[in-house]
Amino acid sequence: MSRKPIIAGNWKMNLCQSEAKSLFDGISSFVSNYKATELPCVVIAPVFTSLCCVHSIPCDCGCGGNKLSVAGQNCHWEASGAYTGEISVEMLKDAGCSFVIIGHSERRQYFSESDEMINKKAKAILAGGLTPIICCGESLEQRESGATDEWIASQIRAALSGISSEDVSKSVIAYEPIWAIGTGKSCDADEANRVCKMIRSVVSEVAGSSAADSIRILYGGSVKPSTIEEQMSKSDIDGALIGGASLKADSFNEIIEKTMKSCTCCA
Repeated sequence: MSRKPIIAGNWKMNLCQSEAKSLFDGISSFVSNYKATELPCVVIAPVFTSLCCVHSIPCDCGCGGNKLSVAGQNCHWEASGAYTGEISVEMLKDAGCSFVIIGHSERRQYFSESDEMINKKAKAILAGGLTPIICCGESLEQRESGATDEWIASQIRAALSGISSEDVSKSVIAYEPIWAIGTGKSCDADEANRVCKMIRSVVSEVAGSSAADSIRILYGGSVKPSTIEEQMSKSDIDGALIGGASLKADSFNEIIEKTMKSCTCCA
């Protein structure tokens, strides 16, 4: 199956409003030069306070899609209530978001987010009509002990528990080995593809082969212009979730451009 790749920039806790607007302008002017059919699905995830500075750029073909979409970096599973400091799916939708990143290793590590919480968030995001980008990944200790596949499979099964096959097929998974996030170390492309293929097999067990064929699985972990072409040449890597390299328009745009050149879906 031909899956349209996703290039997503996770800006994390960086950039105040003026900086976010400047970066957005640099990316939006680049994607505006291309037809939607030439581009991967481009997504940016600024901090909540900068959502007002960015916006989706609609496709030029009238299909209702976007050349550039906006994501929230997190959400709560409840619609409203006494949850100080949290943000709901409806609020993100109201701010123009189409995607929400959940389960990032930083959220799991620093804010003690459990698999159960991530599952609740995924269900709320799908019920709200948005697309979850569900992150998974192993620590260096887990990799060195040979526990990578077992650990990630358990994360995926928990995240997708109770979600219909139709909704699973609409979701996105991002494999981000924790030891490669922000370290400058990138997982070997063949190994990253092996893990992404394993994830797809778990999705098939949980939701069926059709959902597994449809779901897009991204790689994240020190992705940069010099690595993206090899990563995108692999059978089961459908794009990238990018951290540091998404904070400069020139490097992020170069990743988009190299994805266009390496993927038959963007031709």
